Formats: sequence, C-alpha cells, structure tokens
Amino acid sequence: MFFTYLRRELRRRRKAALVVASGLALGIALVIVVTSVSAGMSAAQDKVLQSLYGLGTDMTVTKAQKPPQEGGNGTRPRFRFDARGEGEGGDGEQSSDMVVPQGFETLDAATVTRVAGQEGVAKAVGGLSLQVVKVNGQFKRGELRRGQGGQGGQGSQGGGRGSGGAGDGVQGGGADFDVNSYSVYGTDVAQPAMGPLTTSKISSGRGFQTGETDAAVAVLDSAYAQKNKLAVGAEITVKKTVFKVVGIATADSGDAAANVYVPLKQAQALAGTPDKITTVYVQAADSQAIGSVKQAIQKNVPDTTVTTSADLADTVSGSLSTASSLASTVGAWLSYTVLAAAFLVAGLLTSSAVSRRVREFGTLKALGWTSSRVTRQVVGEALVNGLIGGALGIGIGLAAAYAITAASPSLTAHLGGGGGGGRGAGGGGRMFGQGARHAAAKAVDVALTAPVSLSTIGLAVALAVAGGLVAGGFGGWRASRLRPADALRRVE
Repeated sequence: MFFTYLRRELRRRRKAALVVASGLALGIALVIVVTSVSAGMSAAQDKVLQSLYGLGTDMTVTKAQKPPQEGGNGTRPRFRFDARGEGEGGDGEQSSDMVVPQGFETLDAATVTRVAGQEGVAKAVGGLSLQVVKVNGQFKRGELRRGQGGQGGQGSQGGGRGSGGAGDGVQGGGADFDVNSYSVYGTDVAQPAMGPLTTSKISSGRGFQTGETDAAVAVLDSAYAQKNKLAVGAEITVKKTVFKVVGIATADSGDAAANVYVPLKQAQALAGTPDKITTVYVQAADSQAIGSVKQAIQKNVPDTTVTTSADLADTVSGSLSTASSLASTVGAWLSYTVLAAAFLVAGLLTSSAVSRRVREFGTLKALGWTSSRVTRQVVGEALVNGLIGGALGIGIGLAAAYAITAASPSLTAHLGGGGGGGRGAGGGGRMFGQGARHAAAKAVDVALTAPVSLSTIGLAVALAVAGGLVAGGFGGWRASRLRPADALRRVE
C-alpha cells in the first residue's frame, strides 16, 4: 500500500514534486560547486607553496635577519676591471661576475645536522641560494681633436701633454656595458628528494647523480635555457668556472625556484663561502606535529627563523587569495543560505500538499489508518522527492565542477618574501641592500580546478536526505493533526 500511494502521488503531483526537487537540487549543486572550488584553491595554494619549498618540505630554517645598521646598508657590491683598452691585450671587452648569497645572510652547514637532530624531524637538507650579476662590455678611449691654430701636443690619442688651441678637446670614447642577473641554487645532490629542484621535472637530459658532489655540472630551468638558447651538452661559465649542462628541468608551477642548479659544493666555491648555506629544508616525522617541531628548532637552534607553510600562506595575496577568501566566506554563506531556503520551501510545499489532501487522509483514518501510518506515508513521499532533488543536484554540481576544471581559469598568487622565506628565487628585481631580503617575492600563475571528492558526494546525499526529512517533517506534522471528521465535512 505504501509504494502504491507513493507512485500515485509522484505521478499525480509531478509539478509540485518537480518544484521541491529543483529547489533542493539548486542548493545541493551550489554546495558541491563551492566545496569543490575551495578544495581546488587549497590545492593551488599548496602548489604555489611547494614551488618555494619543494615537495616533502614542511618548513624552512634561515638566518635570523638583523635590523639595518644606522648610516649604512650592509654589504655593498664592487666590480673591478683592468685598465686596458683597444690594442692592449685585447679589443677592450671585459667581463666580471659578482656572486652573492640571497639576502647576504648565511648559516653554517653544521646547522643542518643540528636541525636534523631535533625531536620530530624526519629529514633535513641544506641549500645555498645565490644571485649572480654579470657585467660585460668594453671601454673605448677618446680621441684628442685639435681646433684651428692649435699646436700639437704629444700623441694623437690623448694622454700626452701639449699646448692646444681653442676648440681642442677629447671626442668619442666611453664605456658600454651590459648587466645580466640570474639565480643559482646549490643543491645537495646526495639527497635529491628534498629542496626546490623537486618541484621541477627533468624534461631533457638527466638530473644530478649522487656522486657529483664536486662535479662542474648544471641543470637549467627550461625557461632560462630557452631564453639563452642553451641545451643539454652546452657549457655555461659562472665566475670563470665552466659548467656542463646535463639536464633541463621544467617547473611544475610555471615559475622555477632558480635559473641554474649546481652541486652545493660548487655553489659554495662560487660565492667564496665554504661550509655555508642559506636555507635548511625540513620534513617533519608527523604532519600534525609541525608546530611543536618549529618550537623545538627555534629553542635549540638560536639565531634562526623557522617558516612553515602556514606562515608562508599568510603572505599569499593576489587573485588567488581574493578568490579563496570569497569562496570560504561569501560563497559558503550563499550556498548554505540557498540550501536553507530550499529546505523551507520544500517543507511549506509539502505541508500545503497535505492540506489539499485532507479528505484523502481523513478517509484513510476512518478506514483504520493510524496517525503514525499517515505520517510515514507523507515523510516517505517527501524523502523520495529529496533523493530526486539530490540526484539532480549532484548531476548539476558535477557538471559545473567539470566545466570549471575544463576552463581552468588562471589565478595569480603574489608571494611576499619578508617572512624569512627559504627560497633562492629568480633573478632580477632589487638585489642589494634591503631589497635582497625580499628576493623571494614573486608572482605565480596557477590554473584553478574544482576536484569533487567522495566526501563531497556523501555530503550531497546527506543534504538530500535531510531536505526530504525536513519537508516530510512539515507535512507529517500537518497530517498527524487531521481527523476523520475533517473528511466528512468536505464530502459534497
């Protein structure tokens, strides 16, 4: 009898059932979309942070920054050139490389061992981030030109002494230099599973081998290699050291941690900083204990700054941060407001439908149906409507999430490097003085996806059942108050 009435009511009240199911479907679909987009933004943010840290890295340890001293700006760059020109040992072209650690702050390499010995640390790896500034160009001597009536001095190239007339002077000459900046990261080739290079995939050639701790080999970022027309087997020179390119790496996030990767010992030799590093990359034994591990390192390894992914996430701004904030606040409130409204409308429509079935339910009670049986019938019908609405909502939500993933709208994340960020990132920007401390700042474009998890589907089913029960509760309460006399009063 239950299923007979159920089928009959669904056929007879198709429009009302469709309205109830559609309202629930809209609310459930909106919840699915907002939940999936929020998950996609969280994944995008994790991807951005991994581009700074490296896969498997939970935190970084860097040198604690000292306040700027009054009357000075710290280390100042110096370039030295030979005083030679054309015809003096060459054609006048000169080149000079200046290699400095990012931020001019370094730690002793022994810090890696100290950090690794802290409770809760599973692995620690050191790295050295460098900035290379290459100045290349030539000097040209000027020529002394005599004016009318002038008397020749000694030599026609200037530099000799003589008495010239009015209009004498040096013409031409000067200097023409090109400045190029790029970043170099010294990686511990003995432990390749951690560090910024892990966020890139070798697209050509090979990566470092564990025995190449002292080898003059390099892996280039694909964008840098393409820009400078370099390939596997080519050679690059950094501060008179020739490196052979053994591999090309493509960054997963679209922005590499460095332009050139070399073994750690080679990087230390380039910078003239033996047994020095800029960053310790740390992996915690338990992801739930990152906070306590951070406290232990800060307590037992003085004069350092510990930065976790949560700390760095606070520095993310741009469209990714804005969209994430909107999804977690406005989007969530909107979706649940629509869902609550759908529940209310479903309950009112079900209660209204029961009011129009007074004679039917009153007659059934006169024939022996109890109030609980009538209530179960109404709740069952509302529950089926809720499940239909849930199925529609899941279908609409999945379609919308697939459309977002297929479109993959691009969001920009601006990352601030002021939090002690352990990254030796790309060239350019302000490289000296206070600006070097913010060398880690960059903008990363990430594609937004909307992954739908099984938990999200489960939430949708639970909401569909809840919607049916809420609607059935309204209608059941109304039906339980009907009396057989109500049916008799409506008999024509």
